[in-house]
Amino acid sequence: MTAKFVYFFGGGSAEGKGTDKQLLGGKGVNLAEMTNVGLPVPPGFTITTEVCNLYYKNNLKYPDGVADQVKEHIIRLENLLGRKFGDPLKPLLVSVRSGAAVSMPGMMDTILNLGLNSQTVDSLAKETGNRRFALDSYRRFIQMFGDVAMGVPHKMFEIALDHRKEQAAKRLGLEEAKDTDLNEEELAALVQDYKRIYQKEKGSAFPEDPYIQLWGAINAVFGSWNNPRAITYRRLNDIQGLLGTAVNVQSMVFGNMGNASATGVCFTRDPSSGENIFYGEYLINAQGEDVVAGIRTPQQITLHGSRTWAKNNGVLEENRKKEFPSMEETMPEVYRELVDIRNRLEKHFKEMQDMEFTIQNGQLFMLQTRTGKRTAFAEIRIAVEMVEEGLIDEKTAVKRVNPNNLPSLLAPIFDGGELTKAIQEGRVLTTGLNAGPGAAAGKIAFTAEKAVEMAKKGEKVLLVRVETSPEDIEGMHISQGILTARGGMTSHAAVVARGMNKACVAGAGELKIQEEKGILSVKGQEFHEGDWLSIDGFTGKIFAGKITTQPSEIEQVFINGTMPLTQSKLASQYARLMGWADSFRKLKVRTNADTPHDSAVAVKYGAEGIGLCRTEHMFFAPDRILAMREMILAGTESDRRHALDKLLPFQREDFIGIFKAMEGKPVTIRLLDPPLHEFLPHDEKNQTEVAKSLGITSDEIKNKVEELNEFNPMLGHRGCRLGISYPEITEMQTRAIIEAACAIQKSGKQILPEIMVPLVGNVKELIHQKAVIMKTAEIVLKEQGVQLDFLVGTMIEVPRAAITADKIAEVAEFFSFGTNDLTQMGCGFSRDDSGRFLPMYVEQGIYEKDPFVALDQEGVGEFVRIGTTRGRTTKPNLKIGICGEHGGEPSSVEFCHRIGLDYVSCSPYRVPVARLAAAQASLR
Repeated sequence: MTAKFVYFFGGGSAEGKGTDKQLLGGKGVNLAEMTNVGLPVPPGFTITTEVCNLYYKNNLKYPDGVADQVKEHIIRLENLLGRKFGDPLKPLLVSVRSGAAVSMPGMMDTILNLGLNSQTVDSLAKETGNRRFALDSYRRFIQMFGDVAMGVPHKMFEIALDHRKEQAAKRLGLEEAKDTDLNEEELAALVQDYKRIYQKEKGSAFPEDPYIQLWGAINAVFGSWNNPRAITYRRLNDIQGLLGTAVNVQSMVFGNMGNASATGVCFTRDPSSGENIFYGEYLINAQGEDVVAGIRTPQQITLHGSRTWAKNNGVLEENRKKEFPSMEETMPEVYRELVDIRNRLEKHFKEMQDMEFTIQNGQLFMLQTRTGKRTAFAEIRIAVEMVEEGLIDEKTAVKRVNPNNLPSLLAPIFDGGELTKAIQEGRVLTTGLNAGPGAAAGKIAFTAEKAVEMAKKGEKVLLVRVETSPEDIEGMHISQGILTARGGMTSHAAVVARGMNKACVAGAGELKIQEEKGILSVKGQEFHEGDWLSIDGFTGKIFAGKITTQPSEIEQVFINGTMPLTQSKLASQYARLMGWADSFRKLKVRTNADTPHDSAVAVKYGAEGIGLCRTEHMFFAPDRILAMREMILAGTESDRRHALDKLLPFQREDFIGIFKAMEGKPVTIRLLDPPLHEFLPHDEKNQTEVAKSLGITSDEIKNKVEELNEFNPMLGHRGCRLGISYPEITEMQTRAIIEAACAIQKSGKQILPEIMVPLVGNVKELIHQKAVIMKTAEIVLKEQGVQLDFLVGTMIEVPRAAITADKIAEVAEFFSFGTNDLTQMGCGFSRDDSGRFLPMYVEQGIYEKDPFVALDQEGVGEFVRIGTTRGRTTKPNLKIGICGEHGGEPSSVEFCHRIGLDYVSCSPYRVPVARLAAAQASLR
C-alpha cells in the first residue's frame, strides 16, 4: 500500500490536525486547523515534509505515488471549486508555498498565480471584467516562476518593470510611477517583455501547460530547502532535526483586483512591544509578496495604529485620513470580521499569532496563521500577560521564552544626555518604523557583502538598504543594526531583525538610497559608505552621527539601581518570569567571576554561588604583575617565598571582597592554572623595563623566557603541575583563601570556600596538593583561632581524570568539569587555532555546533557523564558541576540537568540564560 503523501483541506474540513506539525509543516498544519474551525480558508492540499526528506535521500527523485496523489488532489480541488486546471474558460489558479515545521520567514520560495497562460489570462480577464488585473497577475507569475523555479535573474525582470514605469510616469506627468500606475497596454507590453527575457535566458518559451508549471514550482520549493540562505538561516537560528519543508498548493484568491481588494499581514499582539493590541498592515490592490518583500510601504489596519504611524512620520491627520487611511476606516465590515478571527485564533492556539490574509472584492480569506516571531521584550510581556489573562499557566509561560533571547533584554539604549543633545542639534534625520529592539550606531554599509568586509576589520556596521532580501542574511547577522527605506513591520528586514533581536528601523520612506553610488540622502543631507548613523529600534528615529549607548532598563533596575522596579514594566515582568523559572528548576546556577564587581553583578542576576574564580586573573593588575614576575624569575625557594609574600595581601583582599559580594554563598576558587611564561614580557622593550624595576639584567629575563618556553603550553607545565613543582605557590594561595574566610567569619557572616586543584589527571597529583592545602589551612586556622568549614576538590578537565573519577573521588570533596579544556583535549582541538576550520566542520555537518559553544554531548559530554557516574560510585553525594563556557548555553544546561549535575556555572551576564534553561530542562 502506497504511503499517504498529500493531505487535503477545504469544504469545511481538513485531513490534517494540530498534532501533524512535523509532517505537514507549520503552515500546512495551521491551514488544516483554520479550516477545521470554520474560518474562510481557500481550499488546497499539502505535500508532506516526508516527501522532501525522501526527495533528497533518493537523489532528487520523488517516491512512487507522489505524482498520482498530487493529480488526484488537483482533481479534488477542481470538483470542489467548479474549475479546471488549464481550462480556457474557467481556469483553476493556485499558489505554491513552502512551510517547514519551524517558521523560516523569507528563507524559502513562493509562487503565486500558477496556472495562467496566454489563454487562461484572457479567461480571467473576461470572468472578472478586469483585464488590467489579469495582466498584472500574469506578469507577476512569469516573474516569480522564472526567478524561483527556473533561475532567471530577478534583476532582469525588475529592469523591464522599471522601464515600463518610466513610460507610465511620462504619460501621467509624474516624477516617479508605481507598479499600480501601469495601464492595460503597459502591462500587456510588460508581459511580452518578461516572456522575451525568459526565452532568451532559458532557450525555450515560457511554459503553457499548468502541470509543467506546477511541478516546476514544487521542485523549486523542495529545492529551496537547501539553498544557501535557508541553510544559513537554520544555522544562525540553530534549527535542526527537521525532515524538510512541506509544499502547500492552495487555490488563488486575489488582492490585486482593484480598490475593493487588498492583502496584508497582522499580529494578534504588537510583535515589538508585546502589548495586547491588534497590529497589522495592508496594501490595497496588491498581492501578498508586495507586503512581505517591502516593495511598497503599507498602511495600518487599525485607526490607532494609523494615527501612531502618522505622528511618527510627521503626517497631518487630514493628510493621513485622505492618503493613508486605516482598514478600520476604509473597510469597516471586513475589519470587524478580521478582529473576530484575531480573537478566535489567539484563544484557539493560546499563543500570539502572525496571520496573512487577502481581501478579494470585499471578501476576506485567511491564507496563513503561525506563532508570531517577536522581540525578547515582547516574548516576556506576552508570556506573563497571557498567564494573567488565564490563557496559559506559569509552566507554559516559562517554556515559551527562548533563553538565548534573554541577553537582548540587556540591549543598549541611547545615553540620555547624548540623545537629548542630538535632538536639540537637529540631528534627527527622519523616523521609520520601530521594527527591532535596542539602539545601535555604526558605519554605513550599503550591501551585505560590504558589511561583512567592514566587520572583519573590526568596524561597527549599520546595514543600510532600500529593502533587504534573504540573500542579505550574513550582513544582517554581523551588523549592529539594520535600516531600510522601504517595507513595514512585516517586511523581511523587520521579521528577521526581530528573530535576531537586533535593532532595526524599517520603512523610512524619506531616505533616498543609491546603493551603487554609495550615497544616502535625506532632507538635503548626504551620507556615504563609512559615515556614522545611529538608529533607535524602540522609537524608529534615525540620527546623523554616532550616539553612545547606555544600559537597558533591566541593568538599570537590577544592577545599577538607577531606576525603581515600579517604573519598568519590562523589569517587573522579567522578575516575575524568572521567579517562576526558579521555582521549577532543579539545577543550581553559579557564576564564573574573578572580581568583587563581577561577583556582585552575578548575584543581582540570580547567581547562587561562584563555580569558578580564576586566581591568575588577579595577578595581571599593574600593582601585582611585578611581584608575580619577581616570583617567576627567583632562582631559589627563599626568593620565591619573598615575592609570594608580596602577593599574599593582594590575594587575601580580593577574596575578602568576593566573599562579601557573595553574601555567604559557596565560592569555588581555582588555584593557579596557566603556564608561568604567560606572565613574563616577550618583547625587548618590556623586558628592559622589568629588568630595571627588579634590578636584574635583560639577559636574565630573556633566558628565563627561553627556559619556560614550551612547544604546547596547554599540555605543559601548568595547573597542579605548578603546585607540585613549587608547593609554596599553593601554600600562599591557600593561606590567602583561609585568612580571607576567617576575616569574613569573624565579622559574623558565613562563608563556604571550595579550593579547587586544576588539571588533575592522576589521583596522586590531588593527594599531593590536598596535603599541602590541609597542612597550610591547619596552620592558619590555629593562628586565627577560628573553626572553619571548607572543601577541597578538583577540576575534571583531563580525559584521564574522567575515566579514573572513582579513584579521584576518594580524595576530592567535589568535582567541577572544566569543559573548555576537556573539549580541547577530548576533541584534539586547540581553541585558539580551531576557528580556522571549525566553521567549515559545522557547515558540513561534521559537528552540529561549534563544540566550544555548545557541549559536544556525544563525545565530550560522555566524559562528563562517565566522570559523574564513576565519581558518585565512590561518593554518592559528591557535589558536581561544570564551569566551562558551556554553563550558560541552553542545550548544554539541559544535558547537565539530564545527567544529574548539581549546578552549572557561567559568566555573570549569562546567569539568567542558565536559570531559564535549567527550568525548561526540568519541565521537559
